[in-house]
Parts: sequence; C-alpha cells; structure tokens
Amino acid sequence: MTHDLHGRTHRLELSDQNLRDFEAVVLDSTPDGIVLSKSAFYPGGGGQPADHGVLLWQGVETRIVGVRKADDLHLIPAEGDPIPPAGTVVQGAVADERRSALMRTHSGLHVLCGVVFRDYGSLVTGGNMDVLSARMDFNLPEVPPGFKETVEDACNAEIVADRRIDVRVLPREEAFEIPDIIRTATNLVPEHVADVRIIDIVGLDTQADGGTHVASTKQIGHIRVAKIESKGRGFRRLRIAISD
Repeated sequence: MTHDLHGRTHRLELSDQNLRDFEAVVLDSTPDGIVLSKSAFYPGGGGQPADHGVLLWQGVETRIVGVRKADDLHLIPAEGDPIPPAGTVVQGAVADERRSALMRTHSGLHVLCGVVFRDYGSLVTGGNMDVLSARMDFNLPEVPPGFKETVEDACNAEIVADRRIDVRVLPREEAFEIPDIIRTATNLVPEHVADVRIIDIVGLDTQADGGTHVASTKQIGHIRVAKIESKGRGFRRLRIAISD
C-alpha cells in the first residue's frame, strides 16, 4: 500500500490540503458506506475528526456525515439519503468551513506541542480536537507559576511570527533520524508504515502526522489556553480555544 492509498481509494487530501471539490467513480456502495476511486474527505485520525460534505450525482445530493476506515475508505451517508450505485460518476464536495476550522485547530495543537516541548521538555500523552477547540495531555510533573499565561503568550508569538508549515513524506528510516520526530510518549506510527508524513512548523516543531494543516501559523488565528487540568500524578491536560 502506498502512502496516498487506503484500499482502493486514492487520498487526495494528503497531497492537497486545500482541495475541497473533486470527481470520482463509485466503486462500491451500501447504506453503510460508499467507496470511491478518489476522495478528498479526511477520514479522521490523530485526534482530528473526519470531514463532512456532499456527493452530487445525476441531479441528486447525498450528504456525507463521516468516514469509516476498513480495508477501504467508506464515506458514511446521512440516514435516508439516496445512495449512488457502483459505476456512478460523482462530484464530491468537502464542507469547507468545518475542514478549514479543523485545519486551524490541528495546526494550533502542533504550535502548543512545540512550545511546551521547547520550553518545558514535556511529551504528549494524548489529545483530541473538535472545531476550534481541543485538548492535549502532557507529562508535566510540576506546573510553574504563571504557566497558563506564559504558554498562551508563547503560542501566540509563534502565530504572529507567521512560520511556514511544510508537509513532506520521507522513507521511515530517514524520518526517524530526525531528532524528536515523535513528540508523543509512545510511538504511534505503526510498524508496517514504510513512508512517514512529516508536518514541519519551520523553526518550531517537526512531527510525524497524518492530518490536515494550514500553510502558516498566522492562518491559525489566536490561541487561548482555556483551562489546565490535572490528570493524575505528573500529567496535565491543556484545553485550548481557537479564534480569529
């Protein structure tokens, strides 16, 4: 399996994160899932939810409310919507506002991760995100005075710096030669993955990551550290909100 394939579906969003509209052929379809030859729908993973959107075909609209990952990528239709039969040419459209907000949120989490690792040496132990809000857990035994405000200010300084966010794919062996490429306490890249997708916030943070991101930190907007919670001895959860 090559990096940009999932089963029979060519994943367009991995090479073009700004692509929202595409044409594809239905390979298989049931009310439980529609398999396309190509798709720009991000299927979810790494804490980032799956995209929503629509498929347009023969004057009909099928709403897509999620993606299920199995041997193939299955786009999940809204209950009761018509299902395009195999062989149908469809126009796919990813819901732009939701995807763009999730890209800003995901990039914001990488800024947070980069700042906390750079300034406090803490690794990530978990994370999740929704539209313009997210959480990230760190192995941080002590919370220094003023930590919340200091981290928030440092994150927003990196946003103002307008750092470029690059995407590249490297052979696994070459990728793992990059210092601190895994910022999680556990390496989450499966052993069978031969090519590793790298997200590089130039000068701040370089990580193995399969999600979608904005092109520069300035596009994130503003990060607010909304809350810090204790999650057991030595572990802290930071909740952030993204705004314009």
